[in-house]
Amino acid sequence: MPRHAEAPAPAEAPSAAEAPSAAEAQGPRSKSKSVSPRQIPVIGVVTEDEDAQVWSRGALKPMDLQSIIKVLEETAHDYLEEQLKSVKTLVQYYQNGFPLRDLAQIFKILNMCAEKIEKQPAFLEPTYNIIKLFGLPFLKKKVSDEITYAEDTAKSIALLGNLMKIPSSELRIQICRCIIDFYHAEPPKKHIAGYQQASPTYKIQMAEVGGLAKTMVHSLDLLENQLVEKLWVLKALQHLSTSEVNCTLMMRAYAARGICAHLNDPDPSGQLLFRSSEILWNLLEKSSKEEIIKQLSNLECLVTLKEVFKHLFTRGFSDYDRQLRNDILVITTIISQNPEAPMIECGFTRDLILFATFNEVKSENPLVKGLKLSNSYEDFELKKLLFNILVILCKDLTTVQLLIDGKVVLALFTYVKKPEKHKIIEWSAAQYEELQLHALATLSTVAPLLIEEYMLCQGNARILAFLEWCESEECFFSHGNSFHGTGGRGNKFAHLRYSLRLLRAMIHLEDETVNQDLCEKGTIQQLIGIFKYTVNKINDKEEAILLEIQSDILLILSSLCENNISRKEIFGTEGVDIVLHVMKTDPKKFQSGLGYTVLLFSTLDSIWCCILACYSLEDYFLEKEGIFLLLDLLALDQKKFCNLILAIMVEFCDNPKTPVHVNTWRGKKDQTAASLLIKLWRKEEKELGVLRDKRGMIVDTKKPLFTSFQAEQKIMPMPANCPTIAVMDVAENIRAKIYAVLGKLDFENLPGLSTKDFVTLCIIHRYLDFKIGEIWNEIYEEIKLEKLKPVTTDRHVLQAILTASENVGQMVASLQSEMCDIQARQDVQDEQKVYAKIQATHKQREMANKSWVNFLARTSNAKTLKKAKKLQEKAIESTRYGERPANAIFHQTDIKGLNTTVLSGRVVAVESTPARLVGGPLADTDIALKKLPVRGGALQRVKAVKPADDPKNVPT
Repeated sequence: MPRHAEAPAPAEAPSAAEAPSAAEAQGPRSKSKSVSPRQIPVIGVVTEDEDAQVWSRGALKPMDLQSIIKVLEETAHDYLEEQLKSVKTLVQYYQNGFPLRDLAQIFKILNMCAEKIEKQPAFLEPTYNIIKLFGLPFLKKKVSDEITYAEDTAKSIALLGNLMKIPSSELRIQICRCIIDFYHAEPPKKHIAGYQQASPTYKIQMAEVGGLAKTMVHSLDLLENQLVEKLWVLKALQHLSTSEVNCTLMMRAYAARGICAHLNDPDPSGQLLFRSSEILWNLLEKSSKEEIIKQLSNLECLVTLKEVFKHLFTRGFSDYDRQLRNDILVITTIISQNPEAPMIECGFTRDLILFATFNEVKSENPLVKGLKLSNSYEDFELKKLLFNILVILCKDLTTVQLLIDGKVVLALFTYVKKPEKHKIIEWSAAQYEELQLHALATLSTVAPLLIEEYMLCQGNARILAFLEWCESEECFFSHGNSFHGTGGRGNKFAHLRYSLRLLRAMIHLEDETVNQDLCEKGTIQQLIGIFKYTVNKINDKEEAILLEIQSDILLILSSLCENNISRKEIFGTEGVDIVLHVMKTDPKKFQSGLGYTVLLFSTLDSIWCCILACYSLEDYFLEKEGIFLLLDLLALDQKKFCNLILAIMVEFCDNPKTPVHVNTWRGKKDQTAASLLIKLWRKEEKELGVLRDKRGMIVDTKKPLFTSFQAEQKIMPMPANCPTIAVMDVAENIRAKIYAVLGKLDFENLPGLSTKDFVTLCIIHRYLDFKIGEIWNEIYEEIKLEKLKPVTTDRHVLQAILTASENVGQMVASLQSEMCDIQARQDVQDEQKVYAKIQATHKQREMANKSWVNFLARTSNAKTLKKAKKLQEKAIESTRYGERPANAIFHQTDIKGLNTTVLSGRVVAVESTPARLVGGPLADTDIALKKLPVRGGALQRVKAVKPADDPKNVPT
């Protein structure tokens, strides 16, 4: 918040002895800068013996305060001189400060003196002198004195405020000086042995405890026409208001209202306005802001603020006057946030609108005649504050007519244009850029309220022309110093962002005149071009602002194209391409927090509004694998996207080409779209608390879709036009959409489903039947709660519907149980097959081992070999005929003279075609040209060998 650099030089100020000096007008904040750092005093512990020695040495002889009190209690006139003398002695005795232990009695003496002033004015001077000593630091003998005498000290300091009732200007000023000295304590002139100075903040803390600020606020009511004393009280309150505790006390005393109502009181020095505004600042910052605004939201305070602001605006020329003017405007801005503040009734709104626009729109109002703002920092801040208060004033719709009369839209549009070269303007380049952005931000709030004014100013044409400049490569160096210029340093992105915000605000009004005018001016093509421009400009530094720009463009296009086929055709394939570009974004970026999530939401919205229901764009979207991209996003399992993606899928499935694309899609681990949807269904039911057993089967056949929320809610009779819990459940989760998508895929021939998926699919297939039964059950329960008795026919029909619904649940449960049993049997069979395979493998290994052992035995033992030979010959003979036919040709199977250890015989190969031509009968198999040795047991594959060149080499 702004603060004043220095106080005004007093024109006809009161004398320096009576009023605060110009240097003091800077308040406690400026003085506190010169105060040296707090030093922690070294506290010595004084024993009783040492204390007695100090008193005996005469360092500080004890004073009998009780005797002074007794003297003052005497009412006879003869004791006057003695009373004054005793008080004078007390003042001289405590000229270096009051000990904490004597404070209660001293304040009692002070109070007695103050009561005597009315009848005996001679007591005014001693009272003044005692109060003056209170400006010195208090003294303590022990470290614990500050705690021991805290209550007495707080009550004593609180009495200072009560003394303001004494009608003495000198005394009141001295009380204020004393309070100010709390914050600027000076060390005592002389050190007293055995005593230490209390901590510098002790008096401030005790003043807070005693409620001094509250009594000082009440004292302002006694000083209506006493300027000098009022200034001193305000200075004291200015110091006191630096504490949150004191600000709360002042708020309860309605200080804000009392001080604000007298802001415009005559004051040649100018200190009243300065100090009052400083106190108001502190109250707003350090107490309940809402309560202070409420106190200031009355006609008297606002009229005063208006007059003060008008005076400073038209007649303030110094930097101090301009700073004070800006402070008053900020306080007014805070008050205007209260809708109950009578800003229009007091005429302040009309004046503020005039001051905000007079520099851009010529006005004949005498208030601004001849006025001109400079490019000083204070005037620049004023311009921004006026733009800001326009936004706040717009919240009250009764302000609309005043905005029209003040030509606010026209004034703000004077900034919506590209900078003109070689043109002299009253602002610097950086200032003009900031005002330009601020004007665009203000128009985003003001223009939607003034559509006719917007169209009369050709707002659409101005914005589109400005957007064209933003997109151009024309050289422009942006400073990007302000809040609105964030992310736009060295480029035109900030201008682009706020221009699109203004355009979005106008389009979201859904005013057909505005939207049609934009489309006729080629807005859709221009925005698509800007989107492509930003895609090429994205980098790490400006990524956030460019993503926001892209999101706004897509939202604007969605609003323009929704429910309008011709505009969707204008959106065209170029528009579909930018949508697909966003959908191909790396999924990891959706968690980066840079606006990618918002951009994706805008993209999905543009699919819904710009592509669906336009068959040519739908086909192009499918051709470019758009459904695959949608399913990829759905597979990310981001709950915030699922609902919208499924809604788009439901609409897309009306296109006969879509189911093929859906069934073709494959995700991770070869997951199909149907499997993904069923998985999402199970996850959704788990989150909703639907009862299912470990196999996913129905538990409650009467309420198969019931969620935990529905179970907790009691059924209550509701009007016919109010949806029940069962109906609202359809819209509040994604189950209905999953049912719709799978329904359009016909629930049949869905690839890639497991038995668990089929079990869940049974429930999904009957979702509509279950939901209808659920609603009928609600109707039945409501009838019972309302104690209505339907006629016999209706009762039978209702009972039949409920029974049929339960039968459907039992049928589905039975089907699920059957599926699970079939799957269990299939699992057992598969398990048996695996075990059989394992057994066959082991048996084969055993046979191979046994064959190998036999082979070794034959090769190592001749008797075993002979025995095996005999068995072989016997087996051969057993296979021959007993009697040989007469014409039979005998082929000898044995080879005589073989010296081998294996059983050998002649092999006959009969071929119709030479092997060299066709490669043999097994040429096309895996065992082609393999040599199969007999090693006992199963045959084994060995390295290939070349075949014989001639079949003649084959033995017969």
